Amino acid sequence: MNVDIDQLMQHPVMTARPHQTTGHVRALMAEHRVSALPVVNSDGEPVGIVTAVDLLVDRPDGAPISGFMSSPVYTVPRYDGPHIAARVMRNHHLHHVVVTEDRVVVGIVSAYDLLRLVEDHRFTAKRAPTPSKKKSRKLS
Repeated sequence: MNVDIDQLMQHPVMTARPHQTTGHVRALMAEHRVSALPVVNSDGEPVGIVTAVDLLVDRPDGAPISGFMSSPVYTVPRYDGPHIAARVMRNHHLHHVVVTEDRVVVGIVSAYDLLRLVEDHRFTAKRAPTPSKKKSRKLS
């Protein structure tokens, strides 16, 4: 499997800014049917992430997301292998990691993206060996 995260990630990725409101981010995620949004600073560098789980809690629509976004955000480089993303997700119990290039957000990888990779590269089991067709010799 010679696949880079670049080939798995969802891009372009929508991002949010820390000052944006819960209501705005909730509507954006619903409209685009995404379950996570990286939160970036003015340079496009990740400072947090907001997920659908974060929005399950009753929060005022006018509250800024900086008050509840997960931070620090876990990132992986764009051209690393998918095993790096899988390890980060497993070690930190995450469903998403943000993909960066030169510290700027360029994509996002979810656990579902990794599962799709495994499914697309599944191995076919070989048939069990058949019994030998040679007749066994009896010793007399």
